[in-house]
Amino acid sequence: MDPAANTPIIILKDVNGDAMLPIWVGAFEANAIAVEIEKLATQRPMTHDLVKNIIWEMGATVRRIVITDLIENTFFAVIEMVRDGEVLLVDSRPSDAIALALRVDCPIYVSEDVVKNSSASITEEPLSPDEDDWPEDIMDDASDYKM
Repeated sequence: MDPAANTPIIILKDVNGDAMLPIWVGAFEANAIAVEIEKLATQRPMTHDLVKNIIWEMGATVRRIVITDLIENTFFAVIEMVRDGEVLLVDSRPSDAIALALRVDCPIYVSEDVVKNSSASITEEPLSPDEDDWPEDIMDDASDYKM
């Protein structure tokens, strides 16, 4: 919790370094993430469980989520799915994408530009993923972090 604003914060940490990125989220989104982190049972599927089930039933898998942009203090994300060999990109709020990523056990990536442009982030040296690892329509010429 952010003690000053009394709002939940998700802190993403670079798996290969010390970079951290705080993302302020709403109470409902924080609850959806906490339920999955704590592996708490719910009587009925939550919204992110429903999304996971729909993706699965449509024959797709979630490959990863990418926090792509930070514009006027608002973070943007993309859910990258694959179905029948085709990559599908779905616009998402980062909190929803993170809640889904936890449910499908996929990696979470953050654009290096997002980390640089976030005044609250703490960064070290950026990691460079393999060139083929990033779809060109998400990130052009970006050296990004896997969080």
